[in-house]
Amino acid sequence: MRKVSNPLALAVLAFLLMEPMHPYELGRRLQETEKDRSFRYNRGSLYMVVRQLAKAGFIVERGSVRDTERPERTLYALTDEGRAELYDWLRELVATPKAEYPHFGAALSLLSVLDPAEAVELLGRRSATLAEEAAQIREAVREAAEGGVGWVFLVDDEYRLALLEAELRFVATLVDSLGRSDYIETWHTIFGSRNDGG
Repeated sequence: MRKVSNPLALAVLAFLLMEPMHPYELGRRLQETEKDRSFRYNRGSLYMVVRQLAKAGFIVERGSVRDTERPERTLYALTDEGRAELYDWLRELVATPKAEYPHFGAALSLLSVLDPAEAVELLGRRSATLAEEAAQIREAVREAAEGGVGWVFLVDDEYRLALLEAELRFVATLVDSLGRSDYIETWHTIFGSRNDGG
């Protein structure tokens, strides 16, 4: 059990590996590097995670700066324990698959409750959204690569793209299966008289 388990903490530790920063700067860099798409992030959660990391001894206050007319900001630096936690946690996440419970998986486990025609229509909407998101990621990756961003800094986008493409293939196969006459007949036998959800 980790002392701080919020994945946003992992991003904070990784950014502090480069240099001491104040939370505002950490948030700015998360957004600039688009890592905020990989971690649930808002200013409140970031400050909470910084406090948790400090309490756990993974980071320490390292002075303060005043870079604008705003009040002084506390700089935080990584401790040796924090560096060890960063590498141990990251190695675990890369090497060991974890059971995750995505909302779509939960919906699929109960999909048979929906009328097949409605399920097909809803899945069509999902496919359109997925295809649009995949196109946006492809374009962002292309622009970043043309701008000289190294491929290793784009692997999270490539991973998201691979998941989207796999889901698109899965949904297309599922739509075909839901349209089969034997499934539709079975559904009407089981649920037809009880379906009052629409």
